Amino acid sequence: MLIYKTLPWLPALLLRSLAMFCFISVGLALVSRPAYAADAYVTYYLKVTEPISLALDAQGQTRLFSAEDISEGKKLFGSSCTNCHVGGSTLPNPPISLSLDALNGATPPRNTVSALVEYLRHPMSYDGTEDEIYCREIPESWLSQPQVENLAGFILRAAQVAPGWGTDQF
Repeated sequence: MLIYKTLPWLPALLLRSLAMFCFISVGLALVSRPAYAADAYVTYYLKVTEPISLALDAQGQTRLFSAEDISEGKKLFGSSCTNCHVGGSTLPNPPISLSLDALNGATPPRNTVSALVEYLRHPMSYDGTEDEIYCREIPESWLSQPQVENLAGFILRAAQVAPGWGTDQF
């Protein structure tokens, strides 16, 4: 009480100082953060911080995928595919995973965005001879074309660089 009586302006100064500290702290936090923070798995394990180029088709065309695109693909994979494809492995048929070798070895190969989108829209057996009964079809009414491309982009990038992807070491 004695300090308050001798220095009546002290509480107001402390309050203003605290308000200024909070204002500056929040401002710095907003300035230093990107508008969208990509998924930590995408930035750390898939090494996507800047747009990356992935094969679009067998003719050599490519498409750029941002960290946000790959993050959306990861989210879609988690909600649609991870029940059977934990870490890129395939639970109903373990010898056929989502590894780059397995994607390359399919008939037709599923090593491009367009090929994976085609497979996701109409799943076929690994040798391409019949409809796949384990993997459900993803119609346009369920996922839009950009969404299914982001899903395919995530799968391809994970197959390229994710540690343990498509193996039993997840």
